[in-house]
Amino acid sequence: MNAPLLHIIKDQHCWLSPGRCIYWEEEKALILSDLHFGKTGHFRKAGIAVPAHVYKEDLQRLVEQVQYFQPSQIIIVGDLFHSKANKELDLFTKWRESFSDIIIRLIKGNHDILKDEGYEAMNMEVHPTLWSKGPFSFCHDCEELKEDSETYAFSGHIHPGIRISGKARQALQFPCYYFTQNYCVMPAFSRFTGIALISPKKKEKVFAIADEQVIKIL
Repeated sequence: MNAPLLHIIKDQHCWLSPGRCIYWEEEKALILSDLHFGKTGHFRKAGIAVPAHVYKEDLQRLVEQVQYFQPSQIIIVGDLFHSKANKELDLFTKWRESFSDIIIRLIKGNHDILKDEGYEAMNMEVHPTLWSKGPFSFCHDCEELKEDSETYAFSGHIHPGIRISGKARQALQFPCYYFTQNYCVMPAFSRFTGIALISPKKKEKVFAIADEQVIKIL
């Protein structure tokens, strides 16, 4: 894996990984969003041919991030799962057993519809809408945040992307980390998602993920 890029927020060291997650150094926490585990199985069940290796590659990338950063906790800002339980969720349960010493905190997203006992069986700490720690808060949708909040928020939901144009009128789109004055929108961890193109304003920062590296755009 290529080296992560340091971005400091409220005197906290946040390492932006090309693996689509952020390592919060002070709390030894890995921050992720929109993993959508079970989505490929959900599509196949509906008769849409999606290769099973897509999900396995996402899960393996999560293993690589954990092995690289060695976090003591994982904070997921929504949409860990895509739908009801299926065989792919069984694979995640086995993954969880392999990393049972890591605390997992899930801030529920609109796709997290498992019953409470399902999360309890996987030893997860679940928060319905918002969770805060130190100078940061975590939620799924930044639209739900209060403008006067004193904490800096991390969210997901929209799967942000940035369009980069070249001199010969060619253009490419990449997933990105999107930092406003009050919150960060995380890229979707799953590669089996679309992206929503953003239009950054002045003083906002964007870091694209391209060729397995993090590149500062603004």
